Amino acid sequence: MTWTAPRITRTTAGDLQLALGTVDERSMLAGWLQWHRETLLVKCAGLDQEALARTTAEPSGLSLLGLVRHLAEIERWWFRRSFAGEPLGDVFTGPDDGDEGLEGVDAAHAEHDYAAYLAEVEAAGAAVAGRNLDETFVTTRGGRTCSLRWVYLAMIQEYARHNGHADLLRERTDGATGDYPAG
Repeated sequence: MTWTAPRITRTTAGDLQLALGTVDERSMLAGWLQWHRETLLVKCAGLDQEALARTTAEPSGLSLLGLVRHLAEIERWWFRRSFAGEPLGDVFTGPDDGDEGLEGVDAAHAEHDYAAYLAEVEAAGAAVAGRNLDETFVTTRGGRTCSLRWVYLAMIQEYARHNGHADLLRERTDGATGDYPAG
């Protein structure tokens, strides 16, 4: 049976810029990150597993499913492994192989990979719940001291960049464009 990525209802619907323009810093950062997470899901919504795994911008091997896998890895890396210090391996690949989920995409695993992404987002939220934006940690790569605030900002830029890729991949897949689900 063919699996299809579900349509989503944005929790960040409405005039996000106005709504987030007057909240506290933590709510603002979490709100923008949630917007970008949901944008990735919007780009996947309604596509079957074959379409999600398809590369549509040759010669690049990038696919929407590859982005989902990659962002699951990045969620785990920054929120759980780096900030919270959880002793975890990678979500999809072996330790330190460098591809961060982008490679090894298999349409037959789309539903599992999508669910793993959602689980990582939820686990990331649990890892930082009640934690202060000023809390710091030392990165295992490079030995830099970073704060939770920095992680939120890094994640927002990571999603913004990859959602630009997702825009192009989705448009090349079926012509769909925009930040809201169709219908």
